[in-house]
Amino acid sequence: MINIFFQKLGKKTLDFFEEFGQVSNLFFGIVKSFRMIPKSRKLILYQMEHIGVNSLPLVMIIAIFTGAVAAWQAAYQLKGIAPLSFLGGATSRAIITELGPVLTGIVIAGRVGASIAAELGTMRVTEQIDALETMGISPVRYLAMPRFLASIVMLPLLVIFANVIAIIGAYIVSNYFLNVSFAVFFQSVKRFFIMGDLIAGLIKAIFFGGVTSLLGCHIGFRTEGGAEGVGRSTIRSFVLSAALILILDYLLWMLLF
Repeated sequence: MINIFFQKLGKKTLDFFEEFGQVSNLFFGIVKSFRMIPKSRKLILYQMEHIGVNSLPLVMIIAIFTGAVAAWQAAYQLKGIAPLSFLGGATSRAIITELGPVLTGIVIAGRVGASIAAELGTMRVTEQIDALETMGISPVRYLAMPRFLASIVMLPLLVIFANVIAIIGAYIVSNYFLNVSFAVFFQSVKRFFIMGDLIAGLIKAIFFGGVTSLLGCHIGFRTEGGAEGVGRSTIRSFVLSAALILILDYLLWMLLF
């Protein structure tokens, strides 16, 4: 029984390091492909539209309700401790440093990361990637690099958009349900705003976007098993991306704050 346990543990450990090496090779391959950015600008712009612009409605819905919930929660926490005039500062700092980047990252992991894995997985099982290699076109340059670059560029912009919408959502709740005026709310936001908080949130967003696209590409390239394999890859991409976003959030918090 103990031997079986250690055999499985050893196999899982070796599988982990093998996959870590594969992801690292893909990352360095993408970095080497950056010299082809001018040639790939149309592909990059298309992915920026797909990842960024097409995600705006979903990010808007998530952000406005995130801000609304944050306002209610902050009001509950401040009750009996501090006046509600601090509500704007409390909600805005929580949104900018934590809620905006993390929730936007997880939403993008579900919408974009899973989509990348499904697209590339389908191309792998239908031998379209093999056809690209036969024609002398690098799949890393043609498929992975535009998605990776678009993700690390667009996710910080989506986070800024989410922050603004979430603060508006917090203001609506504060004004209409908690009787905090516009002037009081936004004076508090201005008073407690720190540029370092915004920069730290955007740095988080860059890492979250990179991890999501990198895992989506890696899992998509390694897909096998037909339609069932594509389904497994889609689920695995989202699960791993969401987990790594939360782990990175903790690690970056210790480094940045």
